[in-house]
Amino acid sequence: MSKHKYIETPEELYNLFEQYKSDVKDNPRKRHVFVGKDGNSENEKLERPLTMEGFRVFCFKNQGCIKDYFDNKDNRYSEYATICTHIRDLIRQDQIEGGMVGQYNPSITQRLNGLTDKSEVVHKEQMLFPDVP
Repeated sequence: MSKHKYIETPEELYNLFEQYKSDVKDNPRKRHVFVGKDGNSENEKLERPLTMEGFRVFCFKNQGCIKDYFDNKDNRYSEYATICTHIRDLIRQDQIEGGMVGQYNPSITQRLNGLTDKSEVVHKEQMLFPDVP
């Protein structure tokens, strides 16, 4: 007998993502800073990026584990594949655009999304005195 899906429709999964996105964007992280010539103590608000890990934790706390929905083992969650791809794309878009405008650390954004520049260094040996036997 197959396991009951506690997220009954792809639309319900997308609604969970929208709730996660609102939670993340409405609750920035805070960094303690000292401002001005007098060094007034303040909290600087920092926008939080969307992450797949954050979405999984949010869902686990509010609905249950969503790992199987995204892994789709044995095609048991095929009807969720399109929405899962869309959610991954939205998370990646937030990270890449945030990194490009300097909102998030560009180096970390590149690594998380496999966007690092790759260069190949070729070392060729050359004799200093080719005419000398």
